[in-house]
Amino acid sequence: MNMQQQPPTTDTQLIAIISYLTFIGWIIAFILYQNNKSELAIFHIRQSLGLHIIGLIGAIVFWIPVIGWAMGILLLVLWIMGLIYAAQGEAKAVPLIGDFIQDLFRSIQ
Repeated sequence: MNMQQQPPTTDTQLIAIISYLTFIGWIIAFILYQNNKSELAIFHIRQSLGLHIIGLIGAIVFWIPVIGWAMGILLLVLWIMGLIYAAQGEAKAVPLIGDFIQDLFRSIQ
C-alpha cells in the first residue's frame, strides 16, 4: 500500500478526532479511513485503539483505591492529549505508551 505524505485536511483530522470518541467512534473512524487514507488518520486510529483497549482491561484495576484511581486519571490525561494532538493535526504519540502502541498495531493499515 502506498500512502502519500500530505498535510492534514479537515477530513483526516475529523477521522482522527472521531477515533477517540468511544469504541463506536473508533469503528466509524476506521470505516471512514478506508475511503480517505492518510498517515494522520491511521496514526490516531492506532493510538486510540491502544487507549480504548487499556481502558477496557484497566476497568478492573480502576476499582482499586488510590492505585486504580491514579491509573484512571493517567489514562484520562493520555486520552485528552491524544484528542488534542488529533485536533491540531499532529501525528504525535501520547507519552509513556504511544510508541509502543504504534509498534503493536503497525499492521493496521
